[in-house]
Amino acid sequence: MVESLIGFAAVLVLVLLRLPIAFAMGVVGMVGYAYETSTAGAISMSGRLLIDTAQDYGLSVVPLFILMGLLVNKGGLSRELYQVSYAFLGHLRGGLAMATIVACGGFSAICGSSLATAATMSKVAMPQMRRFGYADSLSTASIAAGGTLGILIPPSVILVIYGLLTETSIGKLFIAGIVPGAVGILFYLFAVKFTVARNPDAGPAGERTDWKGRLEAVRGVWAVLLLFFLVIGGLYGLFNFWPIHLTFSPTEAAGMGAMGAFLIALARGGLNFEAVKEVLFETSYTTASLFAVLIGAWIFSNFVNIAGMPEALLALVNQAGFPPMVVILLILVVYLLLGCVFESLSMLLLTVPIFFPLVISLGFDPVWFGIIVVVVTEISLITPPVGLNVFVLRGVVEDVSTGTIFKGVTPFWAFDILRLALMVFVPWLVLVLPNSM
Repeated sequence: MVESLIGFAAVLVLVLLRLPIAFAMGVVGMVGYAYETSTAGAISMSGRLLIDTAQDYGLSVVPLFILMGLLVNKGGLSRELYQVSYAFLGHLRGGLAMATIVACGGFSAICGSSLATAATMSKVAMPQMRRFGYADSLSTASIAAGGTLGILIPPSVILVIYGLLTETSIGKLFIAGIVPGAVGILFYLFAVKFTVARNPDAGPAGERTDWKGRLEAVRGVWAVLLLFFLVIGGLYGLFNFWPIHLTFSPTEAAGMGAMGAFLIALARGGLNFEAVKEVLFETSYTTASLFAVLIGAWIFSNFVNIAGMPEALLALVNQAGFPPMVVILLILVVYLLLGCVFESLSMLLLTVPIFFPLVISLGFDPVWFGIIVVVVTEISLITPPVGLNVFVLRGVVEDVSTGTIFKGVTPFWAFDILRLALMVFVPWLVLVLPNSM
């Protein structure tokens, strides 16, 4: 237990010293494993993990979903999603911000990345909101908060990694994310209403679209609906009937989604040689970064396990006599504190190997815990001082200060805390869909 705590503290120190999280976890994990066993054992364990990760067929789902999201962006689907959301909501006070959030939710359903969602939608929505005189704080906050939905609404890369890390069904995790994602969109709309109620000038009403224009906008998103139906429908066996009988594994669903996104982008003229090269390079770079963090986390996890931290935590909890729900609340407090320092994936990979065995031993559902962890991770994307979505947006919209964006997102993460409490105390909302499978 003591060795694990020292290792955890060492990782925090190295990260604060600007060492990349992948190397921080890997180095501490190797040194700790060598201390518990031997230097030869630590080297052997690390080498085996490198080979196993490179050869793991299940991990191929990660680059495929990343590729699908990048191809979707090249196909211009983000603009169409924004247009259909604007057609129905733009005439309301704060309606453009609401349309941005709904469009982010739709884009998340075919992207799977929060950072990509925020960066893409900022280029589409920000000019429109400025044209109608929206306050920069509300405009940027709606994009940053809406972008967080990318890691929850399926297909989600972070849910895939959680599933692989904990051997939990990725299919059940995906379907479990639908209701919390929809609740997240609804609560963000409430946050916009709260903001414009306090300051009506922050979000003036836009132009009203007639029903003819709305129907035309809806017809423009057929490609998004088709792609989502292809991926999710194949994953859950909606095509399993005579004479087709098709049911996709997560990797097959990702492959079909990437191919569908490629054909849509190609048909829309969004691809040329340079665009394909850019998409493939970015997919490779992002995948390599994720795998580096994943390998580092697994090395650190092996050290933590051999040092006996999960068993020691369980013994400590039993000795203290804490009710299971109190343990969950304490874990969530840890996540909220770490979210102020760590980026989302690093936080998940660092903590899940420690907390997951404890949570399962207390009788909680692994799917429910995965969704709860992702919701907490969403909150970390927009909380100071290291809200990654905020800094991504700051890089795109350079004339808006970081302080302005953080001020604007305050109502959004406050509503996120309410959503988290709802998911914790009403687990039925998370498990209703996966339990019906």
